[in-house]
Amino acid sequence: MLSKKQSQLPIFVINNSSFKSSFFFIIFLTAWFFFLFYWLPPTNPKHISHHRTHHLISNHVINNHVRRQPFSVYIYDLPPEFNLGLVKNCHHLNVYTDMCPHVANHGLGQPLEHINAVSPGCWFATHQFIAEMIFHARLENHPLRTWDPSRATLFYVPFYGGLYASSNFRETNLTARDDLAVRFSEFLKSQPWWQRANGKDHFVVLGRTAWDFMRTASGPDFGANTLLNLPRVQNVSVLTVERNPWRGSNQHGIPYPSYFHPSTSSQMLTWQQKMRLSKRPNLFTFIGAPRKGLEKAAIRDELIKQCGQSTRCKLLTCSNRSGASNKCYSPSEILGVMSKSQFCLQAPGDSFTRRSTFDSVLAGCIPVFFSQHTAYTQYAWYLPQDAEEYSVYINGEEGNNARRKRIEDELMKIPTKRVEKMRNKVIDLIPRVTYKHPNASDDGEFEDAVDVALAAIANHVRSILGRGLVL
Repeated sequence: MLSKKQSQLPIFVINNSSFKSSFFFIIFLTAWFFFLFYWLPPTNPKHISHHRTHHLISNHVINNHVRRQPFSVYIYDLPPEFNLGLVKNCHHLNVYTDMCPHVANHGLGQPLEHINAVSPGCWFATHQFIAEMIFHARLENHPLRTWDPSRATLFYVPFYGGLYASSNFRETNLTARDDLAVRFSEFLKSQPWWQRANGKDHFVVLGRTAWDFMRTASGPDFGANTLLNLPRVQNVSVLTVERNPWRGSNQHGIPYPSYFHPSTSSQMLTWQQKMRLSKRPNLFTFIGAPRKGLEKAAIRDELIKQCGQSTRCKLLTCSNRSGASNKCYSPSEILGVMSKSQFCLQAPGDSFTRRSTFDSVLAGCIPVFFSQHTAYTQYAWYLPQDAEEYSVYINGEEGNNARRKRIEDELMKIPTKRVEKMRNKVIDLIPRVTYKHPNASDDGEFEDAVDVALAAIANHVRSILGRGLVL
């Protein structure tokens, strides 16, 4: 007979002791299931695809990092004569070409229909000297913009100095040529927020090289004005497509705009993947026109000669005239040649830098430089410190060194694995040297050229004024 205490136990314990072992076995299975589910990574195809796609941008994925930066940007509302008023007179913005087609679409230029098969709506015939307009349009809708100057870390002054300079290159009256630049300097002085740090937290963006704004009384007059020589402007951070390596302590190099302006990260990923898979039958290529009367002409002539004599080089010789017959004015021709080449020769042009450098990055073509000032002293914010990670350097600045070296032989020495690694690095760089479409959603998955510049300027302001200024 069962005791009263025993009769109160659960019936399955009383009737069969084997049920006890079954109970603990069920507990063990449940625990093991939860371990597998929460600790081991999923292996479904969606996860694998996402993982591979994520690495197409590599270390430039920022996951909203830019939005979390503790700084904000205020945009000055300038009188129209300093920016939009200039654009209205677009037929006279450049003494060599009609700029009206190029200032369209916030400076992106005319859409390129024939490249739309890949990332449609992202391709434009963008002028190489139009970065100031694109930068302005990007900042208008940027998440870091503030409408309250009292809360601003940085002050952006949208003066289209490059468009003004190019419209006055042939002005013989130097006072008239400098007029708008001088009035711009006076405008800065009159602004109350200028006084906070004497302009050291202000910045401007210029779509032309620094040489176009640094005319001196003793130097040659090729049409430049004196904007960057004005004492007040020397307090400002100047973002320009080419800085003066010797007198440009307040100047910072930004990329020339190329033809690709994506609105989403998926469009960027699609293009990067296309460049990774592109077959490159040509060892190297040179795209450019000969030069006359310049020291750099000798290097160009030699590159054209060596490329023309090599069966491993694709030569696209440009004329100095615009028009449909000049293939160097066709983005599809340029990117088509570059995307089929492993190396792209980047000889200096009228100045040290070239828009072609950024075209070659966009095409996944490893740039070959012949001057330190074509990239290495220019774009510290954008390119790796170790130049060998993404480029080849053949010294063309010391006598006839470039002539003594056979470029094909130098490139053939580079091991295949290293070439592949360099090309992957170049393709990884595409997002940060690209200007997003001004209407981009800013999904935060990759930094573009504007994002990189803003973060770098903020760090620069912190370094010279101290963190106490950052609000």
